[in-house]
Amino acid sequence: MAKNLYVGNLSYSVTDSQLEQLFAPFGKVSSARVISDRDTGRSKGFGFVEMPNDEEAQAAINGLNGKESDGRALTVNEARPREERGGGGGGGRRFGGGGGGGGGGGGGRGGGGGGGGRW
Repeated sequence: MAKNLYVGNLSYSVTDSQLEQLFAPFGKVSSARVISDRDTGRSKGFGFVEMPNDEEAQAAINGLNGKESDGRALTVNEARPREERGGGGGGGRRFGGGGGGGGGGGGGRGGGGGGGGRW
């Protein structure tokens, strides 16, 4: 099964192909991508490398984690699956605003106001 690896503390000048070349001595690289800022296009200093072979991926982790590249000690480990994104913050007024009561948290809106917004 393919392994997706997180590569952190990259030099901001590293390109996708340089990242791929860094991992190539350890085995086949399916993809290598440096993550860049959507607005500026500048590297965020980390990326992801996918390797189809678990043993080769583990060899890359062992061989590159902590290794210096462009004067920076790399962080290489198995990437965590992308999950908790979106769903953003449970929008404030789910239960029709019904004033009063309980509280904890509720996001600062609404909160007990009388009269339900009549004009």
